Amino acid sequence: MPQLRKRLGRADLRAVPEARRALRDLLRHWGGPGRSEIAELLTSELVTNALVHTDDGAVLTATVGPRALRVEVRDHAGRPPRPRDPRPEESTGGRGLLLVQSLADDWGVLPWGAGKSVWFELDAEAA
Repeated sequence: MPQLRKRLGRADLRAVPEARRALRDLLRHWGGPGRSEIAELLTSELVTNALVHTDDGAVLTATVGPRALRVEVRDHAGRPPRPRDPRPEESTGGRGLLLVQSLADDWGVLPWGAGKSVWFELDAEAA
């Protein structure tokens, strides 16, 4: 199975567009219309959350299976993320996990060592 594994430096927000580019290359021939774009958007959200809300770097893994894509971001922060309703007066923040929740076919948070793994899956073809 094709796979991407990328280390992300602590608080290095340049890693977000780099992760998107690497994922785009991996998914060049994957999925139905719009699925790769959704995968890029959701990956950006998970990577940004990990880099903004943790004190250490993270690891991005994307695996293309026969029917689905699984993207996972592992970090060393033990506190699990929670979707929250963004306040109307906030121009940013609070929307990332809501996007993941709305657009992914499945998603979740798993404990991983002293940290956690936040993941999502997208079916190859849009439902």
